[in-house]
Amino acid sequence: MEKTFSGKTAEEAVEAGLKELGLTRDDVEIEVLEEGKRGLFRSVPAQVKLTVKEKLTDGQRAVKFLEGLLPLIGSEAVPVLTGEDEKIVIELRADGTKGIIGRRGETIDAIQVLAGAVANTGRHEYRRVVVDCGNYREEREETLKRVAEKLAAKAVRLGKRVRLEPMNPYERRIIHSALADSTEVTTKSEGKEPNRYVVITPKNQRQDDRKGKRGGKDRSRKGRDGRDSRYGGERKRTYEHRELPAESTPESSGTSFSRGGTPGYKKGGFSGFFGTFLGNAADEETPTPTPEDKDEE
Repeated sequence: MEKTFSGKTAEEAVEAGLKELGLTRDDVEIEVLEEGKRGLFRSVPAQVKLTVKEKLTDGQRAVKFLEGLLPLIGSEAVPVLTGEDEKIVIELRADGTKGIIGRRGETIDAIQVLAGAVANTGRHEYRRVVVDCGNYREEREETLKRVAEKLAAKAVRLGKRVRLEPMNPYERRIIHSALADSTEVTTKSEGKEPNRYVVITPKNQRQDDRKGKRGGKDRSRKGRDGRDSRYGGERKRTYEHRELPAESTPESSGTSFSRGGTPGYKKGGFSGFFGTFLGNAADEETPTPTPEDKDEE
């Protein structure tokens, strides 16, 4: 709809037209037909033409955006709005779909994100936007459901968590939905975008796997015979704490010797030291260690 308005100036003509139509400047396209002239004997009024802009729906606004975007990325696909009830569905129609979909749907996913941003501009509640091409979304959904069921069975069989590859929110939602009613596994998203992924956890998860999940480490290195490999296969010995001989220990105890009349301790001499260390009396004969005693050391 378009209508012409006049006034002393172009600005006055625009204001008069907006007031009459009950619209704002954002709702109309303004075309100045006559600037208006004021002369000594004759004045010419200004004239403007106001054309009401067509109000586009959220889906139509997204389609219009894609019509300008697709040629910029070298695509001849034509966006067509096929649904706008619960969600906005836009189909990209083209002879070839490979270049539009991209590897693992990366290209069409990027197009979908941009279309969703445009469709939700100025909205308080987010509306879901789906951009499809050649029935790709439906086929991908069926594939993800099969993968979810297969990996869930694997998680239950092994009793361990199974991690899927990073996915976008739409595909992660499919995995969660496919296993929502399962009595054997639970699902949870972990990580940060854009590398956020789904983890399938079995309800019969093994205890050692739970320790690994918490980051706990089993520091035990015992072999089959119970020996700790950190000590060369030998069990670590523990010795009973004993007190050293007092300073007044007589020389006859075997813990000291005289060199030039000065008592001192003999370095490496353990034969005499053993008697006192084991609590033998000073006047008893110091036992000589046997080969069996050395082996037990």
